[in-house]
Amino acid sequence: MYEDQTPEVIEKRILRRMDKSIDKREGSIAYDATMPAAIEFMLLYTAIDFFYKNTFGDTADREHLIERAKERGLEPYEATNAIVIMESHPEMCVLPIGSRYSVDDMNYRVTSRLTADGNRYLAVCETPGIVGNKTYGRAVPIQYVEGLTYAEIVEVERPGEDEEDTEAFRQRYLKSFQTQAYGGNIADYQEKVGSMQGIGGVKVYPVWNGGGTVKVVFSTSENKAPDQQLVSEVQEALDPVPYAQNGVGIAPIGHRVTVEAAGESAINIGLNIKFLGTDDFESCTDDIKETIQTYFDELNAGWQDTEVVTTNKYENRGIVVRISQIESRLLDRPYVSDISHTTLNGEEENIELQNTDLATIGTITDISGDKT
Repeated sequence: MYEDQTPEVIEKRILRRMDKSIDKREGSIAYDATMPAAIEFMLLYTAIDFFYKNTFGDTADREHLIERAKERGLEPYEATNAIVIMESHPEMCVLPIGSRYSVDDMNYRVTSRLTADGNRYLAVCETPGIVGNKTYGRAVPIQYVEGLTYAEIVEVERPGEDEEDTEAFRQRYLKSFQTQAYGGNIADYQEKVGSMQGIGGVKVYPVWNGGGTVKVVFSTSENKAPDQQLVSEVQEALDPVPYAQNGVGIAPIGHRVTVEAAGESAINIGLNIKFLGTDDFESCTDDIKETIQTYFDELNAGWQDTEVVTTNKYENRGIVVRISQIESRLLDRPYVSDISHTTLNGEEENIELQNTDLATIGTITDISGDKT
């Protein structure tokens, strides 16, 4: 804001205010005496500019944004530790509770056994963040475990999350002025459920099955469909089934809450691509799939934001998968010369998914032979 207030500009302004009879040429007493003051004034302008930017939520740096948000009772979500499922081999080998294992550069600690006589265990990553979200990997025991041939991670039970990004926190802070989260309204459910570990997008359907009923649908922090275990935990936190509508959980008294997992809608994609050089569909399939998956990941990350709020209506809409987006992204790949007649589920039309569904890739097919 004050970038133009340099020492030279400030000094010229000071000198102009002096009497014309005073020598103001470079090297004069007036000139030499005002330059140090001009530098100090420039530093004051810099301080004012810093203060001004950090006064407002949309321009504040992270440190001052956190201080500003405290006035709204908001703080950045802290990083959480991933919880994975680990298997022991042979199956009869029992992993001691508290035993530690190394997977690549991460360490995991066994916290519980899933079944009394099974070989599957829950283990928590000792390092918080998404780095612990390993879906597979050989686990090397840090201390000796008698009878163990090997252990391995087979599944992520609860994704770990990084500390909330500054821009995501900024948007959450600014959004708090638009809709006040209070007493079981939509924003209240979204805020409370969204703050739970492993949860990403949240959609809320009020009065979906009569008065007092609320349906909460959510995705994981990795923008995927959650498993039944996580759904049950959210249900227990919001409105435990044996005590429904009694205010035992987070939900207000009188609310009967039903918690469901976001669905997944598989989309079959037909591509008519002209390739450059010696590239063909078979050799480029993996990169094509990765490119489309990146687009789908972006769509799923914005799943919660497909809601529409007007002055007298709240409406949840579905993700729209657009052919133009798929084609434009593939056109940026170095092996694509041209692309046309892309189909989604057999039709050359965009697809709007059910409002509770996330987009997933079904099949990717070369249809160039069908398009002449």
